[in-house]
Amino acid sequence: MSSAVLEETAEQPGTVDEPPRRRPSRLLWIAWVPALLAVAGLLFLLGYSMATQSNADKLGAQSVANTPAHDFTLDGFDGSKIQLSSFQGRPVMVNFWASWCVPCREEAPTLERTWQAYKDRGVVFLGVDIWDKESDARAFLKEFGITYQNGMDKDGRVAIDYGVRGVPETFFVDRAGKLTSKYVGPVLNNGSGQLQLGAMDPDFLSKQLDGMLR
Repeated sequence: MSSAVLEETAEQPGTVDEPPRRRPSRLLWIAWVPALLAVAGLLFLLGYSMATQSNADKLGAQSVANTPAHDFTLDGFDGSKIQLSSFQGRPVMVNFWASWCVPCREEAPTLERTWQAYKDRGVVFLGVDIWDKESDARAFLKEFGITYQNGMDKDGRVAIDYGVRGVPETFFVDRAGKLTSKYVGPVLNNGSGQLQLGAMDPDFLSKQLDGMLR
């Protein structure tokens, strides 16, 4: 083959290498966006909870106005309907929690143990799961063997009505349906063997329930 032919072939269009296309990498980045947003949202909620409950003077028993507790209805994880007002005439403990909340995990055994000790005395325990995924909430209840009624506050309305700023927060409702007190932070009874934050009374939960049963 002559050199003239080689030169003509080299000059034919379409033979020059094109730069590699980068569209697949862009698509891969776009695919990660929902996951990154979900992680960012979870970190925000975790940081918010820790920020609102980081100071010792914000933890522990707090007085509340002796006003009727906001009524609410939730779909229970067991398929039942949970309506606070249906328990009027009985003392009620309402615990706001989330599966990703470390203090909630610390107090879960205490709450279940106390429920087992008081359930035959007319006391009602209600758990309200907030800012959470249902699958994670169900896994949490199974992990800690929680047997009292629990439901998910899907739109956050119940948490707003109660002025919840972080988790866990526990409210106590007397037989007349009025708020008596609330507890910010994990409720740990004496003998739990777990770290207690701030100046919490280790026997607060039992004392509160005993007082409402009188």
